[in-house]
Amino acid sequence: MSSDETLSSVLDLCRRLPPQNVEANLDTLVSILPDLADDLLSSVDQPLKVQTDSSGREYLVCDYNGDGDSYRSPWTNQYDPSLADGTSPSAKLRALEVAMNEAFDVYRDVYFEGGVSSVYLWDLDDGFAGVVLLKKSNDAKGASATWDSVHVFEASERQRVAHYKLTSTVMLYMVQGGGPNSTSEVALGGSMTRQDDVDAPHDSSSTANNTSSHISNVGRFIEGMEIKMRNLLQDVYFSKTKDVVSSLRSSAGFAEGKKRNALQGELVGLLRGKAAAASA
Repeated sequence: MSSDETLSSVLDLCRRLPPQNVEANLDTLVSILPDLADDLLSSVDQPLKVQTDSSGREYLVCDYNGDGDSYRSPWTNQYDPSLADGTSPSAKLRALEVAMNEAFDVYRDVYFEGGVSSVYLWDLDDGFAGVVLLKKSNDAKGASATWDSVHVFEASERQRVAHYKLTSTVMLYMVQGGGPNSTSEVALGGSMTRQDDVDAPHDSSSTANNTSSHISNVGRFIEGMEIKMRNLLQDVYFSKTKDVVSSLRSSAGFAEGKKRNALQGELVGLLRGKAAAASA
């Protein structure tokens, strides 16, 4: 098997493993396939981690804002631990990054009612690219859940139109039970990746209009993508899980099930009668 085929198979395997165990799984895979270490670490999304910068603000860390063991805060634009030659966006792009962080902080509060968000931008030869990170964890009595979303986008300006490419990944996992006094645990998790691109009106007549246009366009694009992926998770994956459980053990009692079957039989009889009358 060629290295490309091996990498494709390993990535396919990673997509089917629980996202909460991705770090341990990656360590195991890298130890088995050291030649593919760089490709694996750059291709597999890992659960987001939260750090606190020198100003006391929380931010999310990932490969996009990291340089070695140091990570740049979107609020202070400083690396922790301190890094003298760390990569930072240009002054113009940094101003847009600050504005996007403020905008998505509001987005986070509206849609997630908590959690942490971070936006990082970097310069490209033809435009710029960025990543929007969102994380929400909820620990209730006997249960915990985490939502991680990673939205990587590229933006290029074409006169009065801007073209955006977006790759979105959502990692969701929930654990019921498993506490110190629990004898059982049920874990449900998975990840989903979707891609899309769009052209949107863009006003570059001034710095303020340029910033406003990009924030509005990227915000709507990511908002729409998250809503689609949220609905897919609800309607496809969770509904499928419910159907599988119901096929194993009915949640209705015997009397209720018998009543429902009788009603179904009565409806089938009525439909057959109507069909027979129509064909006569």
